[in-house]
Amino acid sequence: MANRQETGEPEGMDLVHLLREVTLRLDLAGARFAGRNGLHPTDLRALISLLDAARAGDESTPGRLGERLGLNSAGTTALVDRLERLGLIRRVRDTRDRRRVLLEVDARAVALGRSFFGPLIDRTIALLATFEAGEQAAIRRFLDGVRDAVGEA
Repeated sequence: MANRQETGEPEGMDLVHLLREVTLRLDLAGARFAGRNGLHPTDLRALISLLDAARAGDESTPGRLGERLGLNSAGTTALVDRLERLGLIRRVRDTRDRRRVLLEVDARAVALGRSFFGPLIDRTIALLATFEAGEQAAIRRFLDGVRDAVGEA
């Protein structure tokens, strides 16, 4: 394996390449999941986005979902209709403002995702448990920084 001086790459570039490979493998796993379950990759991104919002305590509306995914109104409506038809999400009226529609992920979608991604999640958590608290904090700081850098791109 060539060292950094031989390749002319800046220090840390090996980690950038590794992160890119992890991203590619996660994307391929997501595509396998989507394909096995008759979903489009955008469907999977939508479900992940809705689950992340719920975990953060944020309400999800079709408009917010479309914004997060970079979809126009028609594309968002088609996506929400498709996921609702599949029984993976549901539209519910906001109890505080009956004019607003909120999106909720159905428990069936969570179970479906867990059946596929559960072993990967379990292996990842087990791997993280091998790191000390300070190391986990460094990993978190790095991943937060990469997330923020991608958001600025």
